[in-house]
Amino acid sequence: MNRNNFLPHVALALVLILIAAFAGQIRQWQKQWRAHHHGRPGTFRPHIAPEPVVPGAEGRRQSRADEFLVRFKAGTSEASIQSIVSRLHDRVEDEIESVSGLEVIEDEDGKDVDTVVAEYRELPEVEYAEPVFKIQLDAKPVVPNDPRFGEQWALANDGQRGGKEGADVSAMRAWSVTKGNDKVVVAVLDSGVDYTHRDLAGNIWTRPADISEYQDRDLGEIDDVHGFNAIDDTGDPMDDNGHGTHCAGIIGAEGGNGDGIAGVNWTVQIMPLKFMDASGSGTTKDAIEAINYVINRKKAGVNVRIISASWGSTQKSRALEDAIRKAYDAGILFVAASGNSSANTDQNPHYPSSYNVGNIISVAALDRNDQLATFSNYGAKSVHIAAPGVEILSTWLDNEFKEASGTSMATPMVAGVAALVLSKNPSMSVDDLRKLLLNSVDRLPVLKGKVVTGGRINAAKAVGAE
Repeated sequence: MNRNNFLPHVALALVLILIAAFAGQIRQWQKQWRAHHHGRPGTFRPHIAPEPVVPGAEGRRQSRADEFLVRFKAGTSEASIQSIVSRLHDRVEDEIESVSGLEVIEDEDGKDVDTVVAEYRELPEVEYAEPVFKIQLDAKPVVPNDPRFGEQWALANDGQRGGKEGADVSAMRAWSVTKGNDKVVVAVLDSGVDYTHRDLAGNIWTRPADISEYQDRDLGEIDDVHGFNAIDDTGDPMDDNGHGTHCAGIIGAEGGNGDGIAGVNWTVQIMPLKFMDASGSGTTKDAIEAINYVINRKKAGVNVRIISASWGSTQKSRALEDAIRKAYDAGILFVAASGNSSANTDQNPHYPSSYNVGNIISVAALDRNDQLATFSNYGAKSVHIAAPGVEILSTWLDNEFKEASGTSMATPMVAGVAALVLSKNPSMSVDDLRKLLLNSVDRLPVLKGKVVTGGRINAAKAVGAE
């Protein structure tokens, strides 16, 4: 090659190298911009004091009010969705794979969310659009108590502390048939779970070696060793509030280990799902993403059969309802708190417990005298069953134990009994499981006209011990 031919080739090579380097820098800028602008909307508020933020939470995406949920009609192509969203100066943040056409969309031109939602509702391609609603945890904190089984009146009430003997879920008789099974997975959809707690660690779900890491087209690959954190989109669902850890202990604190307390199940797998932060704040979007994760894991081969949801709101979200219905289609029971407003939910619905979906069980709370808790919601048509929910001792952060009250505590009682049933009848369908639970009650005069079944859950009846 002569000198005249060589120099143009060198110049061309240098130009190509500069173009490639510049393109790589643009991609890096895009990643940094997205990481900086990837926000979170509205909040849920608990009635439990916040705890310190979990170490390693730096980089947590902050709550934002510029995200909303849109479900496009069947037949709307992905290209059309992207075109519509781009035309309105927005972007698709996440596709909810389990609900066809449901997208999390982020507004990028500073408009009021209600205005943007109204724009989408007018489009012929849109089935519905809604903001991300606030949801409130259902819990009332009380003074911690001594961690002894004798203090767990909900499981064995002998009249301690002025209670009524026998006003419990008949756990001891149920344990004569089954104490649980480590093949049953219960997802606790809450503030996460302290999976290192000494009375929980042996019952925490760990992703099996033959199950691949969680893959989401929009969120990427997530190493979900012990569950899912929908706030940060990571595999670390460590609880920094305490509420989720308390609910998890009711379902499955290790029994018979000579330490702490006993859960309804001595042996079970708790799958921690974190969609509420240290103050108990969360969003419908994050709840939906967590449910979407559970459905994905179920399809991947994880035997997750129950979601325990101790939170709620008076705001109705069609997107959340759709996600719960998809969980029903996947064979997953959804046990939900009826709420702590002393309200009749037949007249004033509470969500998600009031959704008319076949896998939902709405739970009211009772005190140690078999009386409806003063704070508990009720409804002859909309609340299905009652369970102990006042002064309930369970696990707490930092290897502690604590009492708390609320329909939040009654809900995992029922979820725990459901897991006991599945430990004995692993192939039972979600419809049969729900029916059996609602038929396994002790009828109480105080609950007549207050809940559908008119009764308190009885674990012994549910597992065939009586």
